Amino acid sequence: MVSSLYTPEGAMETPQDTTPVPPTMRVARAHHAGEPAVLGTDTVATPIPGPGEVLVRVHAAAANFPDALMVANRYQVATNYPFVPGYEAAGVIAARGNGSTAYSLGDRVAVLAADCFAEYVVAPETALTPVPAAVDLESAAAVFVCHLTAYHALRSVAGVRPGETLLVLGAGGGVGLAAVELGTHLGARVIAAASSQDKLAAARTRGAVHTVDYGSGELRERIRGAVGKSAVDVVIDPVGGALAEPALREMAWGGRFVTIGYASGTIPRIPLNLVLLKGITLSGFEIRTFAQRDPERDRRDRQEFLELWASGAVTPLLHRRYRLDEAGAALAEVAQRRAVGKVLVIP
Repeated sequence: MVSSLYTPEGAMETPQDTTPVPPTMRVARAHHAGEPAVLGTDTVATPIPGPGEVLVRVHAAAANFPDALMVANRYQVATNYPFVPGYEAAGVIAARGNGSTAYSLGDRVAVLAADCFAEYVVAPETALTPVPAAVDLESAAAVFVCHLTAYHALRSVAGVRPGETLLVLGAGGGVGLAAVELGTHLGARVIAAASSQDKLAAARTRGAVHTVDYGSGELRERIRGAVGKSAVDVVIDPVGGALAEPALREMAWGGRFVTIGYASGTIPRIPLNLVLLKGITLSGFEIRTFAQRDPERDRRDRQEFLELWASGAVTPLLHRRYRLDEAGAALAEVAQRRAVGKVLVIP
């Protein structure tokens, strides 16, 4: 039976052998800027996919730090309210719009698209990735934003090479743990820096050779104690704030520093003379626009990553699951940096 929501003839194709698509769905939504607690649960019309789009029944969505920034209207681009967070999910294709042919109804897919804290999400086919048969949907929901961010940053931006020393700041968070895991796979000697022993223990399970607790001491001295003076070839920094400059000061000549985000809440001000004196390449990376700005390297990185993922070499660490009506608590867990690994929202 096809829901009456989709009665216009030819509008789209819906499955006949799965749960019917309902006319309405629940979403977690913020009606004004604020802390994660402003999120509430609303009932809205289920979206209809347009040409080249599909409707995905969400099995799980991941909570990421930028979601909390966007709820608070503190992200790099302004937030429009009412706002549904979530840019990463996994589920099953429930309906297809006209011209949508790349996937079949019932296919299991991972989604990189807006408005994922919902029971259903519409996305263009280009925003989907097939989920390997051996991977469960919760793991699929937790892997793409953080692991692809880390892989692009390491592979295409930093160009990390086997034998190099890689410092990962915020190594207990989603991007940080992914960078530790993938940096190790790429042959780097990884130093994981985080704010607690629990987070460092998780980083060691992902391959970190050295760990640095910057919650209990001066970062520069602890890096030197681990690998010596000015010995870091690559820095991956999703934290910013007061950690960026001391990490930069311990870089080797010709090192590469990649800024990914500012989980500390503070955008650092870097003395550019350090960049000059050390011959450092300072780069920024944002996953939202990478595919459009550099499609060739995006395709290469995605294919390499998918092979790793399908082989079982990449596995996200899941911290905790929350219901859709607990989405505010899920984002707070991430925003307050209590999570070790990924936090999921289950509709």
